[in-house]
Amino acid sequence: MHHYAIFETDAGFCGIAWGESGIVRFQLPTTDAAGTERLLQRRLPDAVPGTPPPPVAETIAAAKAYFAGRKTDFFACVLDLGGRDAFAREIYAAARRVGWGHTTTYGTLAREVGAGPEAARDVGRAMAENPVPLIIPCHRVLAAGGRLGGFSAPGGTAAKLRMLALEGIDLAPEPAQRSFAF
Repeated sequence: MHHYAIFETDAGFCGIAWGESGIVRFQLPTTDAAGTERLLQRRLPDAVPGTPPPPVAETIAAAKAYFAGRKTDFFACVLDLGGRDAFAREIYAAARRVGWGHTTTYGTLAREVGAGPEAARDVGRAMAENPVPLIIPCHRVLAAGGRLGGFSAPGGTAAKLRMLALEGIDLAPEPAQRSFAF
């Protein structure tokens, strides 16, 4: 049985879902509570609203602090990553070590878990499937050369840029590709 709660932050409405073994889902901010709830329930259709137990309430407080621009970490959060393969769990553990104000790349994370840089795409896939963005800080994972890369959460790369900016990381958006005139 999973429960969830929707809560307001300075960036909008977030959602969090949990079960007996830990937090199973985190929804990054949207502009309204109903939208956040819909996104959360799309991933966990059997979850029901509930009162967060103390560890989940602490995570909510940390998320509110984060979106208020206060340096925060989520290292103590207990996650339930059941259903994720071993590679993804290793990548998630490595990504959790990337602290506030720091970034890494998909290739670096691949090397950290003993895979070669050719596994960078697999790291990208794991980040895209991250069930608990922010807690596993996929927004801090960049493409090769420090390029922004993708971001599959609501708001896309603009949301990634805003989250990095909260941490004092200023990445200019990548320019649009230009075609050559012949």
